[in-house]
Amino acid sequence: MKTKKHIVVLSGAGISAESGLKTFRDSDGLWMGYAIEDVATPGAYSRNPQLVLDFYNRRRAEVANAEPNAAHLALAELEAYFKVSIITQNIDDLHERAGSSSVMHLHGEIFKMCSSNDKSIQAEIRTTIQVGELAPDGTQWRPFIVWFEEPVPMIENAVELIQQADIVVVTGTSLQVYPAAGLLQYIDPEIPVYVVDKKIPSIPSRINCISIEMPATSGMQELIRLLLESIND
Repeated sequence: MKTKKHIVVLSGAGISAESGLKTFRDSDGLWMGYAIEDVATPGAYSRNPQLVLDFYNRRRAEVANAEPNAAHLALAELEAYFKVSIITQNIDDLHERAGSSSVMHLHGEIFKMCSSNDKSIQAEIRTTIQVGELAPDGTQWRPFIVWFEEPVPMIENAVELIQQADIVVVTGTSLQVYPAAGLLQYIDPEIPVYVVDKKIPSIPSRINCISIEMPATSGMQELIRLLLESIND
């Protein structure tokens, strides 16, 4: 039996926008009405933990009420023809709910919480986190989110994964947030990179880029057509 080619997908907030979830960089430069430095940095959490917890409590409720869209479902369907690994910058679980079996979250997961002192102490959270609710080590539970100014623990795993790709798909990301955007520099120049976005981001010239300038939901259908053509040639 012929070995399936390995597709590695780098996804960002744009793929979930069509499910009604706001992106970090909406037109007003705010996220759900807040500046990033007020709700998504360690300093913000130190200054006003209740504000930050409330922000993510609302975010958690929004994700719970959202549904995977056609773009999420299309990536899951690709597993019938390819080995598919997803590296996502998103904290939602829409890839998993759509049926994707291999998802790496670079920036954390909204349905997990962790100790404020030790991120390896984790628990599932489907409701709210309140000030005074403590992890087993006696410190405040906080969202299991990688905030701005914090290291990205999974980035080395992501580098290793993207170096294994036969095909790379980039969708729904502005490629402005590092170190995630830097993953492109580890792609072999011979590897085809399909970029699906309603506005194609700036791509390094060394990348073998195939642009699909469409929203994620419709663009994924075009992507599937092109990929299936490539394996049938």
